[in-house]
Amino acid sequence: MALWIQAQQLQGDALHQMQALYGQHFPIEVRHYFAQWIESQPWDAIDLEKQQEEFKAKRLLDSLIQELQRKAEHQMGEDGFLLKIKLSHYASQLKSTYDPCPMELVRCIKHILYTEQRLVQEASNVSTSGGGLMDGTPQKYQQINQVFEELRVMTQDTENDLRKLQHSQEYFIIQYQESLRIQAQLSSLSNLPPAERVQREASLQSRKATLEAWLTREANTLQEYRQDLAEKQQRTLALLRKQQTVIVDDELIQWKRRQQLAGNGGPSEGSLDILQSWCEKLADMIWQNRQQIRRVEHLTQQLPIPGPTEELLKDLNATVTDIISALVTSTFIIEKQPPQVLKTQTKFATTVRLLVGGKLNVHMNPPQVKATIINEQQAKALLKNESTRNDSSGEILNNNCVMEYHQATGTLSAHFRNMSLKRIKRSDRRGAESVTEEKFTVLFESQFSVGGNELVFHVKTLSLPVVVIVHGSQDNNATATVLWDNAFSEPGRVPFAVPDKVSWPQLCEALNMKYKAEVQSDRGLSEENLVFLAQKAFSSSSSSPEEYRSMTMTWSQFNRESLPGRNFTFWQWFDGVIELMKKHLKAHWNDGAILGFLNKQQAQDMLLSKPNGTFLLRFSDSEIGGITIAWVAENPNKAGERMVWNLMPFTTKDFSIRSLADRISDLNHLLFLYPNQPKDEIFSRYCTPPNCTLPLTYCSSPLFYYDQVLHFTSPNPEQSPGNPAFIDHHTASPTVSQQNSFGIYPPISDPMLDAEGEFDLDETMDMARQVEEFLRQPSEPQWTGQQS
Repeated sequence: MALWIQAQQLQGDALHQMQALYGQHFPIEVRHYFAQWIESQPWDAIDLEKQQEEFKAKRLLDSLIQELQRKAEHQMGEDGFLLKIKLSHYASQLKSTYDPCPMELVRCIKHILYTEQRLVQEASNVSTSGGGLMDGTPQKYQQINQVFEELRVMTQDTENDLRKLQHSQEYFIIQYQESLRIQAQLSSLSNLPPAERVQREASLQSRKATLEAWLTREANTLQEYRQDLAEKQQRTLALLRKQQTVIVDDELIQWKRRQQLAGNGGPSEGSLDILQSWCEKLADMIWQNRQQIRRVEHLTQQLPIPGPTEELLKDLNATVTDIISALVTSTFIIEKQPPQVLKTQTKFATTVRLLVGGKLNVHMNPPQVKATIINEQQAKALLKNESTRNDSSGEILNNNCVMEYHQATGTLSAHFRNMSLKRIKRSDRRGAESVTEEKFTVLFESQFSVGGNELVFHVKTLSLPVVVIVHGSQDNNATATVLWDNAFSEPGRVPFAVPDKVSWPQLCEALNMKYKAEVQSDRGLSEENLVFLAQKAFSSSSSSPEEYRSMTMTWSQFNRESLPGRNFTFWQWFDGVIELMKKHLKAHWNDGAILGFLNKQQAQDMLLSKPNGTFLLRFSDSEIGGITIAWVAENPNKAGERMVWNLMPFTTKDFSIRSLADRISDLNHLLFLYPNQPKDEIFSRYCTPPNCTLPLTYCSSPLFYYDQVLHFTSPNPEQSPGNPAFIDHHTASPTVSQQNSFGIYPPISDPMLDAEGEFDLDETMDMARQVEEFLRQPSEPQWTGQQS
């Protein structure tokens, strides 16, 4: 309710703008009497683009109608009678208006609340002593509003001058008609007697001479008026063009850049409402000045007076038409971009919006928008105004949509809700370029007229680059192309040029943005994490951040060339980490339980200074989307020596069977999370409750018996102290001090070890199942007794 209290204090133009928000679509009385209820509802929690959320909107609509009916029923006495009737009427009116489309009520109220908040904030900024601004309001916004006020004064001034010119010209025409009447009288004097003719002629000649002298002076004055007015309009148009440059070429371009970075996980681009209000003010003032120029042209046609004004007016007319054309074509934008990784035969949605549509009354004859997918070469030709012969690079289903006008918000937009790319036609690729590096774009086109068909506009806009895939396995590489393009493209580029190499700090910023967004965490990549990534990317051993600041990374290094000794690229490895974290481990990352970005040597150096049973979690170097547990324990081959053990990496497949917390709980030899936290303090709250039924693929009994059969396995019995060893990640070890219970296996002949000395998951589970089968034989009681 606090917002409504402040909104009621608005004055002048701000008050008129606030009042204009209300009408039959949402009465201001409803806002007044139910302010507290309205401001306390979760309007922002409803995504207007998701039809499945319509039930939430319906619930809010029903609640509002119930509130209206309840308040109406409680109105008593003579004073409450009229309010009771009004509220009952509003309840019926809102139900009939929004029951078929409850999402429109949400759109309406969100727009009202946002606009009220903006108006209140702007009013507070103006009233702040010394012209200071409230926190969070950019100084540029204040400057833009000041320029609009200056333009309003200038436009009003030229309007006053135009009226003065019109009145002066009308009086001039009257006097000119009078001079013609006197001339006619002089011509008719020949019919009069000589004496009377001389007397009348002298009088008429005197009046004619006086009037002609006045007409001559007045004609010069009118010409000066026209010249002054044209020069004033010239200055107004210059300021309008400057203001339009700030709004369209600066603010709107920045919004589009934020929208592009949001595709990489950056902050939301923000609402378009402020930009729309500015664009509508521009459209309104441009149109007013255009009408003024047209009226001056009409006046000059009514009374042609030789002079330079005619040429100046012609230039003014061309200038104002150019300004409004630039505004309309620039404000036809994509509010919601199509997916940048677009899979064929998959439904997707997008929204196109015309920011000046409501102000120019385009909605009176709603235009239709058509979507087409084109390739990079066709996009280049389009921007050069070269004919593309209406070519497309594929077929989009449901690619036509009529723009809808939403009265509550004053927006004109086309919502493509069920588009699908049926097929794609690829062009010849260059060199090492793969299909996941080929960029397309969705072209949106429309045509409409304004001012009674005075001006006809054919508008076009291109989506952000789109990479088309036909199978989910291509998603990883396609995402790399999109990330590089979003992060490093320059405004106004030729489609879709991007640098082939970028500085390492630039890439780090992009990777950190993507990581935080995908993992949904405020904990991003630390400087130590970025050093680890640099070591991996450049095959370097340096641990100095400064050494990498001046280095550059090419696209080939990023996602074409495999890392040394691996069959995957730098990006594929990093994206695998992201997928693992966001699907299974984000809570542990946010808790700080996962160090992650460490190599084996770093893990070993860190753990050897800690007590036995200390462990940490790091991402696998050898497997995409793998995470391994490293811990320190006694070397079973040499008494008194300690070494670091590493489990074979867990992957998404493993965590879909059993969670990380449960697996750590299973492993009794893991005691402390590095540096010294008891593991139960960190992981116990994420463990599966004891009464829960485990998946059949992960049985507890084979683990119990298998624990007694296989504890530690070393890839080298003579391994020197401190060198890492590997162990099956389904095995639970006894306490490290009980060395005599360790069952040692020969390293070379062990069939479950891979080239890295790690246990293979499937082989290990086969072994566990064989043990279980054996234990189920008739001698099972004997085994059970021995175990007990």
